[in-house]
Amino acid sequence: MKLGIVGLGRMGGNMTERLRKGGHEVETYARTAPDRTADSLVELATRLEQPRVVWLMIPAGSPTEMAFKTLLPLLEDGDIVVDGGNSNFRDSIRRAEEAKAKDVFFLDAGVSGGIWGLAEGYCIMVGGDAAPFETLEPALATLAPEGGYAHVGPSGAGHFVKMVHNGVEYGLMQAYAEGFDLMQASEYDIDLAAVAELWRHGSVVRSWLLDLLARALEENPGLDHIRGYVEDSGEGRWTVEQAIDTAVPLHVITAALYARFASREDESFAAKVNAALREQFGGHAVKRD
Repeated sequence: MKLGIVGLGRMGGNMTERLRKGGHEVETYARTAPDRTADSLVELATRLEQPRVVWLMIPAGSPTEMAFKTLLPLLEDGDIVVDGGNSNFRDSIRRAEEAKAKDVFFLDAGVSGGIWGLAEGYCIMVGGDAAPFETLEPALATLAPEGGYAHVGPSGAGHFVKMVHNGVEYGLMQAYAEGFDLMQASEYDIDLAAVAELWRHGSVVRSWLLDLLARALEENPGLDHIRGYVEDSGEGRWTVEQAIDTAVPLHVITAALYARFASREDESFAAKVNAALREQFGGHAVKRD
């Protein structure tokens, strides 16, 4: 099939390459990419035949909103906009309604795979109407490994499922981090890279994340080249916010999000308050030099 990709970063660029290798014709637009085939969204729209399929692979928030608002007037009845970024699912519900008012289809596609997606394929969770999903299936089948894509529900469902996916990812990553931290601090001289490799074979905690950790520890056993500073994307926060809204307890995911906050503090004010209280009631305090 023929489609347009907007955004040629690490994800969009690799998805474009995988689609072309799979025999699809892909027109591209990105403001700073020298290998784009169109110099504007207007030109991109003119390069596609109806029903046009335009897939956005750009950052969530303002960049996606601006591209969507610019693109919508350029499209016609039956055309399809796919948002493959990590947008808030409520924004996707709204955009689907705005597109529907113009008789344009909108699909929200949560995409997982990162920089490994080109070789391994992408897991794709799609929300929206069934008809445009079926139109998009040839591209999805190329992008995903076998069994790696699905229509998960109506508008917003794709990004909702991807949001929860990323929340789960936070928890899994934090569990590995804490376990290896405990082994590193123990009285035993444990070869952490060897343990990570060992757990990859037959262990109930084996996973692709563990594969990546084993790779990282093999390359640098002490992880000396990496700061212990962990950013959080919007999905982790949105997952916790949704849990609050629906009164669903997410103990692990919430703790993992807070651990990322803590990683970005050189010395928290809360720790200073604790130290000050211990000094006040018991005379215990560690003073600065």
